[in-house]
Amino acid sequence: MAKRTSGHASAAYEDSLGAALIALRLVVVVSCAAAIGAMFYGLQRPEEPSVGTVEAIPYLTPSLAPSVGPYTPSVTPSPDPPIEPSSTPTVAVPRVGIVAGHWGSDTGAMCPDGLTEVEINLDIARRAVYLLQSLGYQADLLEEYDSRLQGYQTDALVSIHADSCEEFPNADPPASGFKVASVEDSMVPEAEGRLVGCLAQSYAARTGMYFHANSITYDMTRYHTFYEIDDRTPGAIIETGFMLNDRYILTQRADLVVQGIVDGIVCFIEGEGQ
Repeated sequence: MAKRTSGHASAAYEDSLGAALIALRLVVVVSCAAAIGAMFYGLQRPEEPSVGTVEAIPYLTPSLAPSVGPYTPSVTPSPDPPIEPSSTPTVAVPRVGIVAGHWGSDTGAMCPDGLTEVEINLDIARRAVYLLQSLGYQADLLEEYDSRLQGYQTDALVSIHADSCEEFPNADPPASGFKVASVEDSMVPEAEGRLVGCLAQSYAARTGMYFHANSITYDMTRYHTFYEIDDRTPGAIIETGFMLNDRYILTQRADLVVQGIVDGIVCFIEGEGQ
């Protein structure tokens, strides 16, 4: 049968058991307080990163980088706009060749008193070149066999000559007046036809002279210069008058002769004879 303890022993046991329970409660309370403190401290102070584990920060482009105030991107200057060609058309300056017949070669026809054809031709040719240049044209003064005539390209060429100093008493019409011709086998017949027409009309108007058509010879229509210049250059030869019967106008009124020739060239270049 079991033994029964005394009353004093039972009281002592109960006292020790109560003390143990109190101590356990204190431990629990302290542990809870520590946990709560640790939690609160963790919220107040973030964890320090460990040394040697710095995370690389990616490079930010200007369009993504944060900025203070409004961001003004750099501006790349645009290339200069292309230069537009001028709307004003360039006007070509007309160019004309003037041949002084027989100049640099021989005297040409000659009168009994020594007046030579080349004197008349050169005087008229020089004046014509000067007048054309004063009008803004390019004008070349050329010799009879000028080296520049080979393949010569220009807007027009006119060779200046004068007719013989003979009397021709039976001539009908009389040996007086002028004549104009172009090459008989022209490569530009329309243009040369206009050139001849302009010269004949303008020269007659200025000088009042008669067009002596029936004295045009092969020496004019097969003139050597026509076969030297470029085929596309319109050319004409003019016999300005007979050195005997038209001597006065050829030597004393050369201004009218020159003006008649220049008027004819301008008529052709400007298209008045079309």
